[in-house]
Amino acid sequence: QLTLAESGGGLVQSGGSLRLSCVASGFRVENLSIGWFRQAPGREREGVSCISSDGKIKYVDSVKGRFTIARDVAKNTVNLQMNSLKAEDTAVYYCAADTLCSMRTGAYSYWGQGTQVTVSS
Repeated sequence: QLTLAESGGGLVQSGGSLRLSCVASGFRVENLSIGWFRQAPGREREGVSCISSDGKIKYVDSVKGRFTIARDVAKNTVNLQMNSLKAEDTAVYYCAADTLCSMRTGAYSYWGQGTQVTVSS
């Protein structure tokens, strides 16, 4: 069974950093695309970043230069390093897996349960 589990969320001050982890079970992270999404209260879930099986990476414009996605094959994990956090980054962050590296929620069949990130201003 293919499952994903996020961790690393928490409360941080504006300008601070967090590293989110997405641990995969039932498949190898290098064999599928992994996406990170976030959903703030009252807003639709939006794509933040994704990494394809062949290493191609995408970011939404609002996080470029601040967030970095990376695979840790040894731990079968995909991490999202988030620096220079802003209040508008506050959301529940989810990781997802499927064949395409896409910023669309509909492109992913497998989802984790999410981890809360709160940035205080």
